[in-house]
Amino acid sequence: MNILEAVLLALSLCVDSLVVSTTTALHSKISLRRGVAMALVFGVCQGGFPLLGALIGDVARAFIEAVDHWVAFGLLLFVGGKMLVDALKHSDNPTITQSNHKTITLGTMFLLGTATSIDAFAVGIGLGLEHPMVTVLWVVTTIGACTVAASLVGAYLGRRHIPVPERTATLIAGIVLIALGTKILLEHLVFS
Repeated sequence: MNILEAVLLALSLCVDSLVVSTTTALHSKISLRRGVAMALVFGVCQGGFPLLGALIGDVARAFIEAVDHWVAFGLLLFVGGKMLVDALKHSDNPTITQSNHKTITLGTMFLLGTATSIDAFAVGIGLGLEHPMVTVLWVVTTIGACTVAASLVGAYLGRRHIPVPERTATLIAGIVLIALGTKILLEHLVFS
C-alpha cells in the first residue's frame, strides 16, 4: 500500500468521526479542551480498531492465503457498499440548533469513538490479510492521525454552527473503499 492509498483509506474511514464530532459540537456545550480530547479519543479508537482487525487478519492469512484477496475485497466492498446505502438513505439537511447544551463526558466520547470505528475493524482484517504488520502499523498510524485532524475540524465546524455535508462525504468515502478493494482484487487476479 502506498502513501496515497493509505491517506485515501484513512480519509474514508474518518468521515464518520468528522460527522459525529461536528454533530456533537453542534448539539452540546464543547470547549476547545473537550474538542481536543474528543479528537484524540476518536483517533485512538479509529487507529486501534483496524490494528486489532489486522492482528486477526495476520493470523488468518496462513489459513486462507489462497483467497485472502477475495476476503479483503469483500470486506472493503461491504463497508464501502454500506456507506453508499447509508448515504442514499439520509438527507444532507442537518438541524443546526443546539438542543440541550450538555457537556460531553469522556465515557460518551469513547462510546462514540467505538461506534465510529466498527467499520475500521473490518477494514483492518483486510489489511492484516494483505500486508505485513510493518505496513499495517504505519497505515493505522495514518488512520489515527487523519481521524484526529478530521475530528478537530469537525469540532471547530460544530462550534461555529457549520454542518458537514454528511451524505456527500459518506458517498465519496464509500466509493473510495470500493475502489481500494477492487484494486486489491485486480492486483491479485491480473498480476499474480
